[in-house]
Amino acid sequence: MTSAERILSQAEVICQQRSVRLTPQRMEVLRLMTEHNASISAYDLLDLLRASEPQAKPPTVYRALDFLLEQGFIHRVESTNSYVVCHHFEEPSHTSAMLICDRCGSVTEQHADGVEEILKKLAQKTGFALAHSVIEAHGFCQKCSEVEACTHQDACDHDHSVQGKKRGR
Repeated sequence: MTSAERILSQAEVICQQRSVRLTPQRMEVLRLMTEHNASISAYDLLDLLRASEPQAKPPTVYRALDFLLEQGFIHRVESTNSYVVCHHFEEPSHTSAMLICDRCGSVTEQHADGVEEILKKLAQKTGFALAHSVIEAHGFCQKCSEVEACTHQDACDHDHSVQGKKRGR
């Protein structure tokens, strides 16, 4: 079973347990998202969805994304106004650290256990009721770090044609 198949079947089981409907459109949006290592915008998802549903409109995608966010199956990457599949949605209250590559756009989700404890302590000090936390960090993935550090562009195997992604603010 591939990672995408595992995520989709796990989402189906969780939706059955919660008595919520994972409609074909919601499932298709989640499936399309599992095919991307990078985060993806709602409009890019709409373009992909139109391959199987030519009549799909922006509200279709946004409703599916809202449902998937509500169920904890995806995360919104605020700094790039995009979305990424959560690879830990069996743990609904986890704190995630999103490591976002500014060159290739890949997003890696990591547990933020130590940071989570610090956030809880900070919240407790002020009486703040912490509900959900996602930490976003920008930089370069390992592959892109090598390319960025390369000083021999004329004599290497790196693809220097890829320009860094601009972060939305």
